[in-house]
Amino acid sequence: MELSKVYTEQKEHMEKSIASLKRDFSTIRSGKVTITVLDNIHVDYYGTPTALTQVATVLATDATTITITPWEKKLIKEIEKAIMNARIGVNPNNDGESIKLFFPAMTSEQRKESAKQAKIMGDKAKIAIRNVRKDSNDRVKKLEKDKLITEDQSKKGQDEVQKITDETVKKVDDLVNAKEAELLKI
Repeated sequence: MELSKVYTEQKEHMEKSIASLKRDFSTIRSGKVTITVLDNIHVDYYGTPTALTQVATVLATDATTITITPWEKKLIKEIEKAIMNARIGVNPNNDGESIKLFFPAMTSEQRKESAKQAKIMGDKAKIAIRNVRKDSNDRVKKLEKDKLITEDQSKKGQDEVQKITDETVKKVDDLVNAKEAELLKI
């Protein structure tokens, strides 16, 4: 049946929105520093913007320190410049061999700001989910217009699309609430 295909594709697209939200969350700094705060940093590697993790070993050596050891010594200045341009809230410390990033403990103000970021990311995910819902409803209406399903089936189909949407939005709300709780916990 055509409707089941609509539901399956809707769920797949909405799951991608959830996965994207989780990836976005990993870039938010929480109490313990993680290397994912560097995910969006790219280094000029022979004229090509390259992800930091593809030109250096990146390790969280403790709760507040990240150590970056470039695979090629001459990249250390490029990495340092990329980190400065990324404005992640810390200055790189270059010892000639590696770069250390010392993150201060987060203030309650920073925690609130990170929680606000998480909420904004959740709102973006909900917008993406609503767009998927619209596409799915349009497909259901087209099936009815093309006489492949009845008006009753179309109504039930749109109800099912809404039910799937509501379930996914609840997942987003749960993820955002959990992330906010994690960020605000001292």
